[in-house]
Amino acid sequence: MSAHVNAVRRRAPGARKVCPRPDNALDDVENSDTIGPALHRLSPATNLAMNNAHPHPIAGVLPVFQTPYHEDETIDFETLEKEIHWLFDQGADGIVMAMVSETLRLSSDERRALAEAACAIGGPRGAVIISVGAESSRVAEDLARHAEAVGADAVMAIPPLATHADESEIGRYYARILSAVSIPVIVQDASGYVGRPMSIALQADLFNTHGPRVMFKPEAHPIGPRLSELRYATGGRARIFEGSGGAALTDSYARGIAGVMPGADLVDVIVALWRALKAGDAHMANRLSAPLSALVGRLTNLDAFLAVEKHLLVKRGVFKNAIVRGPVGYRLDADLRGEVDRLFDELQAVLSDAASADLRRASRTV
Repeated sequence: MSAHVNAVRRRAPGARKVCPRPDNALDDVENSDTIGPALHRLSPATNLAMNNAHPHPIAGVLPVFQTPYHEDETIDFETLEKEIHWLFDQGADGIVMAMVSETLRLSSDERRALAEAACAIGGPRGAVIISVGAESSRVAEDLARHAEAVGADAVMAIPPLATHADESEIGRYYARILSAVSIPVIVQDASGYVGRPMSIALQADLFNTHGPRVMFKPEAHPIGPRLSELRYATGGRARIFEGSGGAALTDSYARGIAGVMPGADLVDVIVALWRALKAGDAHMANRLSAPLSALVGRLTNLDAFLAVEKHLLVKRGVFKNAIVRGPVGYRLDADLRGEVDRLFDELQAVLSDAASADLRRASRTV
């Protein structure tokens, strides 16, 4: 058994107890000819930090990281480590492995390896949330148990996509995930770009039956009104997260969200916008919201988000390439690339102005 896997199992004193799992839950990852060796390339600091796992608040800015690849489309764990530390350095409160992490394009072993690496790298710095949605309840349960075992603070799940099950079946699917783990379960209605919407009644019933361990990321349209409906249906007690890439963040914040789960590429913009909203700085919030909404509004499906987000991560020096596993349903053309770059430059200029203003205010108080 490798040192980094053993480290996951050795919890620091006071660390939370995890649910029982099969003894071989991590062995398939370690024994993989292509995945196990890649995990050994995580930095020594990351491997040592795995002993310090502890739960973190699920709140604030929680970006969904993109999965970097080598030219042969194997996961580039070294770049992943760089990306996750960069996200926290930009002010993120945690990280999420979810749809734009290309979870649906990963093998079972790869999903487990990616979850393990995300918890090892991100766990010492903030919350780590792992997507466990699957086409069967059994697989979702197994992924959830594995995520909890390697240190996730919460799991998130979309409903099955291939099966047009009725809502009673979807309810049982989530109930099984909740029974499999003791950590929070975030119900993700990703129907803004994949799958079918879940009713507010179903989501509220999950919360009212299983309690505040059930959280939500509603992405069905119209986002704002449905978010408010869900808040009312749960008596304002449920923790709800914004999932529009930040385009609707100002409106969603006013409706009482607990945090935002955007892509990784514009995390500094989202952090600045979140802080402006918390501080009641409407001027700065408006300056950031306009170009952000204009950029995100041009992205109409999952592959569009992936293409733009990886393009910007390369532009920012975080990724070596913008490879997305195919087949893909969208490619970034020259016209959109130019508009994305223009809006990105506009957002960076706003951030620069804000930083200068902060320095001036600080100097006047000295």
